[in-house]
Amino acid sequence: MKQRCWWCGDDPLYAAYHDDEWGIPVHDDRQLFEMLLLEGFQAGLSWLTILRKRDNFRKAFHGFAPEKIARFTRKDLDRLMNDEGIVRNRLKVEGSVKNARAYLEILDGGGTFDDFLWQFTGYATLRRPRLTREGIAAKTPESDRMSKELLRQGFTFVGSTICYAFMQAVGMVDDHVTGCWKNNEGLLEKR
Repeated sequence: MKQRCWWCGDDPLYAAYHDDEWGIPVHDDRQLFEMLLLEGFQAGLSWLTILRKRDNFRKAFHGFAPEKIARFTRKDLDRLMNDEGIVRNRLKVEGSVKNARAYLEILDGGGTFDDFLWQFTGYATLRRPRLTREGIAAKTPESDRMSKELLRQGFTFVGSTICYAFMQAVGMVDDHVTGCWKNNEGLLEKR
């Protein structure tokens, strides 16, 4: 049996997420946008709750197409607030529209969302040797800088703790603990 990071427990959905997604570098703009929104929706909840609702989120948010979300009307927001398949928090739902608009503004400025985000780790996956459960940070100087810049760009639900969880999820940081079969101690991935 594979030894995994403690947080995924025995839940098959969580274990699959751990094994197949968490900590694997993502460079696709749309996928990065989706994960940033989902991390914002997760605030105050468990990630497992979001995983269980992820397919519903994808349907409700048109595959996380920022061009569509940026044009959501009051009718769309009301539809989302009545959708039991997602997290129905008005501030988070409305924030998704702000985030889509901010995302599009970054792209309008040239470059990619991938380059914008990965600059905060020097375009490399950050790893710490001999990482234990107790040694995992809730936020770092890198997530502080990312949060500050995302807020400046007009994003919402992007505090430093949310940014750090996002960085872990998309492989900007590899926080698989020592003993986990996914731990790549000492290796550094650079684009």
